[in-house]
Amino acid sequence: MKLYPYAALTLLTLAGCAASSDSHVPTPVLTPPVVEAPAPQDNPGSLFNPADASYLYGDTRARNVGDVVIVEVVEVAKATNKADTTADRTSSVEMGISNWFGKNDARILPFGPSLGMVGKVGDTPMIGASSASTFEGTGETKRESNVSATLAARVVRVMPGGLLEVEGAREVKVNNETQVLVVRGLVRAQDISPANTIASTHMADAKIEYYGQGVLADKQRPGWMTRVLDNIWPF
Repeated sequence: MKLYPYAALTLLTLAGCAASSDSHVPTPVLTPPVVEAPAPQDNPGSLFNPADASYLYGDTRARNVGDVVIVEVVEVAKATNKADTTADRTSSVEMGISNWFGKNDARILPFGPSLGMVGKVGDTPMIGASSASTFEGTGETKRESNVSATLAARVVRVMPGGLLEVEGAREVKVNNETQVLVVRGLVRAQDISPANTIASTHMADAKIEYYGQGVLADKQRPGWMTRVLDNIWPF
């Protein structure tokens, strides 16, 4: 007895289970932090260090590479598109002859042979036709999204004109359910508030990713065999 098909199916099942158990949440690729040691200050005989006292009089908003800025993600998007089409058409035609040279029938030639084409003369139309058509179409599409979060991001590059490139990520794991939030974009230094915060709506080229993996995410996707069959099924 040949067991090759059953063995192949068993191997596929084991491979799918192994792939499912070994899967993990993809870690976002972030720019490595730049750590720069402050230059030593020559201040012999004093406990005051000018390098550590900038908070007394300086601006605490992020402006240099490595500084941290608080990004408030407030994304609310809603779009609706609706189209209605209605078309009606009705037509009718009646053709007849009430009098044809004093004869009771109408032919092509008044005094010639009928040639098989003879119609009765009277009030009843010889030809009557009517048509009616109705078309009605309705389409509607809606999309709505709402994301609200707060996370800290680092300044990874300072561009000309005071434009700052920031990026940050936060990973939260609760009961084997992992959620990852990633924010990247460009901000202007003057848009950062005195509290060192900025809204995501003020970011240019913003890229906000919110994804995760766990029991809830697994229940929202079909099984691996279903996905394979969907990709190879020709009908």
